[in-house]
Amino acid sequence: MNRKWHYAWIILLVTFAALLAVQGTRLSFGAFIEPWENEFSLDRGTISLVSTLSFLIYGISQPIAGRLIDRFGARTILLASTLLVGLSMLLTQWITSPWQLFLLYGVVASIGVGGASNVAATVVVTNWFNERRGLAFGVLEAGFSVGQMLIVPASLYFIQWFDWRMAVGVLGLFLLIVILPVLLIFLRNHPSEKGLQPIGGSQVQDSADPPSTSAGHLPVRDIFRSRTFWYLILPFFICGFTTTGLMDTHLIPFAQLCGFSTAMTGSAVSLLAAFNTLGTLVSGFIADRWSSRKFLAMLYALRAVSIGFLLVFVSDPELLLIFVAHPWLLLVFAISFGLVDFATVAPTQLLATQHFQRYSMGLVMGWLFLSHQAGSALGAYLPGMLYERTGDYTLAFYLSVLLLAVAAVLNLMMPETTAAGKSREAA
Repeated sequence: MNRKWHYAWIILLVTFAALLAVQGTRLSFGAFIEPWENEFSLDRGTISLVSTLSFLIYGISQPIAGRLIDRFGARTILLASTLLVGLSMLLTQWITSPWQLFLLYGVVASIGVGGASNVAATVVVTNWFNERRGLAFGVLEAGFSVGQMLIVPASLYFIQWFDWRMAVGVLGLFLLIVILPVLLIFLRNHPSEKGLQPIGGSQVQDSADPPSTSAGHLPVRDIFRSRTFWYLILPFFICGFTTTGLMDTHLIPFAQLCGFSTAMTGSAVSLLAAFNTLGTLVSGFIADRWSSRKFLAMLYALRAVSIGFLLVFVSDPELLLIFVAHPWLLLVFAISFGLVDFATVAPTQLLATQHFQRYSMGLVMGWLFLSHQAGSALGAYLPGMLYERTGDYTLAFYLSVLLLAVAAVLNLMMPETTAAGKSREAA
């Protein structure tokens, strides 16, 4: 523990790399919407169903992944998941019909993405960090946004320069020959495997929900009886709807619909991801020092304001012309949304570990991220369906603003944790 450089930081770095690669690959879906529409003669609604299926499989896999992580360890699940996603992407370059796309991307790759996700990352951080945990969560969540910043524009340019088949092939090879060996060599489940203690020493129990049985093996039904759990999980459903569902799936098609060039669209995605990275890192830092429930409410409110910025322009034809004529306005949106995009995840994870650490953490995080992916699935499909009916994304933006207001209120209804320096309220 007196070492200047704790091995926990290496664990954090390699887990960050895994999330960057796997989740960046998942977040690149929007870049392939138009090429797949042209290749397979599909409409926007049908392509959105591929994303919806992907999110559903991803979400359903979360509690299962949590149980498997509790049994086999995060290292094994991360390795197997990275291998599965890499192989799926490699095989996708040879598909010839839509059902193969639904199978390989919508099902097989999504199972792998579900394993290499926040559930495994949360368990890794919980094992290795008893201090600076909020910062560690922020760093790992930044892996999503850095992956988005690097892999999504790279996919757009590979598609433009070559074709979509080359793009998915390169993604698969990157996972298999770069990321997988790094995980195999460096990742470990527990500090004891390196003869160490976690950063901060041995864990001190601090849960907002009092135990009813032996620590670590409390009944699952007790989680669902807690109002605190629902105040946490329902906003996280809305989080998934408005981020990975709506924006990460439909921002590129929305920008293309407005007539922005590939270069401008790629710049907007990169800028969003860059400020997403900044937002997640700052979020983790703040979560360690301020009330996470109040911070979450503020983030959801600011996200509603950010989407409201788009609504100002898309709800009026004349204002929309101004928006299209001034591409820098798209960049302003990218910055504002990026700052609050994945920033909600670190305080949500921190609240979950504070309120429910006496339960199976893998299972708790599995259910939490199942709700997020269920929201993502709906957020990917519903805007696509509304687009087919109305020809634009205006109704989807209005719905998102309303849902985000609800999320902010629900988070304010949560009890404080003693870790936040507040008095504990009844769950």
